[in-house]
Amino acid sequence: MAHFVPLLSTLLIFCIYSQGNALSSNYYAKTCPQAEDTVMQIVKKESKKDKTVPATLLRMHFHDCFLRGCDASILLSSKGKNTAEKDAPPNGSMHGFYVIDGAKRAVEAICPGVVSCADILAFAARDAVVLSGGPYWEVPKGRKDGRISRASETTLLPKPTFNISQLQQSFHQRGLSTDDLVALLGAHTLGFSHCSSFISRIYNFNATHDIDPTLRRSFAASLKSICPLKNRAKNAGISNDPSPTTFDNTHYRIILQKKSLFSSDHALLTTPKTKNLVYKFATSKAAFHKAFANSMIKMSSLTGGQEVRKDCRVVN
Repeated sequence: MAHFVPLLSTLLIFCIYSQGNALSSNYYAKTCPQAEDTVMQIVKKESKKDKTVPATLLRMHFHDCFLRGCDASILLSSKGKNTAEKDAPPNGSMHGFYVIDGAKRAVEAICPGVVSCADILAFAARDAVVLSGGPYWEVPKGRKDGRISRASETTLLPKPTFNISQLQQSFHQRGLSTDDLVALLGAHTLGFSHCSSFISRIYNFNATHDIDPTLRRSFAASLKSICPLKNRAKNAGISNDPSPTTFDNTHYRIILQKKSLFSSDHALLTTPKTKNLVYKFATSKAAFHKAFANSMIKMSSLTGGQEVRKDCRVVN
């Protein structure tokens, strides 16, 4: 059974966001005008070395914003008896934290103590999309960094097994609409998924079907060859779509072809409104890019921090 967010957690989420800081486009105009360019240079350099960097930076920002608002809590290290978000199962395959560390060092060198880790992560996620051929958007600035990071809270992240009502509940609790949900799931156009994310769809799916009947059978057979039940390679998995380093609309076409890896992506075909949006984005990259940029601005405006960390891995 998928995890539903208790009412108390929902209220907590809204309290955090409503107390958030007002963001502005010119927040660093006088205090650190070079901040965004500096972050872009680091992201560009690291993405050239490792083509998987953009996908992980985008996912990192998403997983950060969905818990306590975009407060860089995902960057904090576990300490003592507290296991931090980054060490929880949903973030187990997350890498690329060194990219944010490098960007923070570069920004601190020119404007010490001014730019938050949360803003640096928001810039890096936008840059990751731009460098992959996606849209540019003006990132609202002025987030503060949080002081709390708990692995236990990652159960509140949307799961790849969610159906449409569970997805809508998860997004609506964060003030994001059904349109935002369909646009933001387009981020799956970048990256790679481990077998654990979709294995429930290809083995022992339910009492009557071994394979999820919504999956194209030939595709399911190829997934079984990549992800055998036994003797599976540690990092076995598959790219999310045939162009995993390009921010295009291929992902929506794959959903229509019944070749999406996650049940949550296929779930977009189960209501008329979401299905129509999938068709719209599958046929127009421009429409997808515009919607994605708008929804990212909305999602990244969920705030909740209190300080500007000197080191993104530890509170001040």
